[in-house]
Amino acid sequence: MPSTDFNEQAHRLRQLAREFEALKARVHDVSYTPGTDALHRIGPLLLQTQDLTATAMACLTALDNSAYTHVAGSRASLDLLSSIVSSSSLAGTDLAHVLLANPYEGAQFAGYSADDEAVRAARHAEAIPKMRGHLNDAVHQLGLCVTGCHYVAHGITEDLAPAQDHKPSAKQQTAGASLSPAQYDALTALAVGGMLYESSTRGLGVTRVATQDGTRVSIATYRVLAKRSLVIADTGTSLLHGQRITVTEAGQRALAEPRPRAALSTASTAPKVTAAAQGVRR
Repeated sequence: MPSTDFNEQAHRLRQLAREFEALKARVHDVSYTPGTDALHRIGPLLLQTQDLTATAMACLTALDNSAYTHVAGSRASLDLLSSIVSSSSLAGTDLAHVLLANPYEGAQFAGYSADDEAVRAARHAEAIPKMRGHLNDAVHQLGLCVTGCHYVAHGITEDLAPAQDHKPSAKQQTAGASLSPAQYDALTALAVGGMLYESSTRGLGVTRVATQDGTRVSIATYRVLAKRSLVIADTGTSLLHGQRITVTEAGQRALAEPRPRAALSTASTAPKVTAAAQGVRR
């Protein structure tokens, strides 16, 4: 596999997030008059979206063709990066639909009368809501790209921490050997059914986990399980709609093991020395 500077890839993704953010703001704030003016103002936004899609695709290809695929947790990053390519492409499609809904001012076929002001105003009134709807959809997709790029960049940084922090030992590779009781219970609940979703807290998007049986699973616990490839979320859907969580084959093997017991503290296992015994020693 070709040598890849993973820190450079993480930096590139953070830069890509800033570019998606800037484009999102431009699409959100674009001002136009239906017709030629709309084409001149929205056309460049479509072309820039296509450029960013190509950049995201290049990042995905570079990481997929590198030794990063051997790093624990890399699959989740690659899945998320592919969803960024998809969301960016959908944003481009939304902008193309804006141009499709745009009422152009070309001449009619011979024999047809030219549009008067009333007809022209009616065409514009019909087109504007459609155009605005497609622009709003593009803004939403670009927002997903921004969030996704930040998550992937952070994931790469975490995945490339010292190997001893992330590579399981031979004992840990045995299904369930490294799980705590709380992690085992969380995995059990997710096997019944679970969703990863984004909720709004004080205006900020917060990722949470919901389980079908009502068991509370923290996002930190979920990320530990995902990092160990015991669970995986369907990144083909957005967090706003909820991503279905699936327990992997490795997770199923972990559940086949007995539930781990909580470790006894040193204080509870150490033999107590009574006062009488101390007297004997003296």
